[in-house]
Amino acid sequence: MEFITLNTGAKMPLEGFGVFQVPDPSECEEAVYNAVKAGYRLIDTAQAYMNEEAVGKAAARAIADGLTTRGELFITTKIWVSNMKNEETAYESVKSSLAKLGLEYVDLILLHQPMGDYFAAYRGAVRAYKEGLVKAVGVSNFYPAILANLCENVEVIPAVNQVELHPFFAQEDALKVMRHYGVAPQAWGPFAEGRHGIFTDPELTAIGEKYGRSAAQVVLRWNVQRGVSVLPKSVHIERMKQNFDIWDFTLTDEDMAVISAKDKGNSEIVDHGSADFVKFINGMKI
Repeated sequence: MEFITLNTGAKMPLEGFGVFQVPDPSECEEAVYNAVKAGYRLIDTAQAYMNEEAVGKAAARAIADGLTTRGELFITTKIWVSNMKNEETAYESVKSSLAKLGLEYVDLILLHQPMGDYFAAYRGAVRAYKEGLVKAVGVSNFYPAILANLCENVEVIPAVNQVELHPFFAQEDALKVMRHYGVAPQAWGPFAEGRHGIFTDPELTAIGEKYGRSAAQVVLRWNVQRGVSVLPKSVHIERMKQNFDIWDFTLTDEDMAVISAKDKGNSEIVDHGSADFVKFINGMKI
């Protein structure tokens, strides 16, 4: 495993395990436990995923079985928009997440969307940070102008910005803004949620064949070589292991350029500029 140093000084793994769309408690617990067993130490959940309890149980089980320690684990959760009404609701929701996870602290708390009163919510998250309930504060889905505005007006610069990052939406400009402010980039949807035939793409497959790797491993390696932390998800043990096996090969500059050239310049997964999407997200109560 390789790590990225956050602006807090903490080390965050460049690869973690995501549990989005794994709401079944027993399936999620087993998946997280198996991920830890396979070597993952960063586990990413959220209030909106409805599986914080399962993640907490898996972490406790893995620690009890001697697979890891709490100090080795890096656990992230996120404050949902319905809990971002003001500073107090955000702060109290952090404590609620800790109770569900069964933890005294999380390593990273993120504002899940740049919606609601996100400045007030960010102050609530910073309050939790100052009290030691969270080790770092960050954001998710904060695109360049929104991230810049936040960074220009807050006391504590976000440690992480988790956004959609994959070869078909490379977001080089967003990465430049993050680097400017010292915000670590993290990729949700590093496989483009299976779009664009990413797992069978001829160019990605050909690059992988040079190293005895799959197209999936190539796109993960591409992102980590850009300094981007990635969060692949799978409930299948063999795929978990394959996704984790990306640390003993290096893509050439030519490989990187071929992959980056696939960028379409826009998301085909979600449109954060859509008024209907904003209304939908604000209507989701957690």
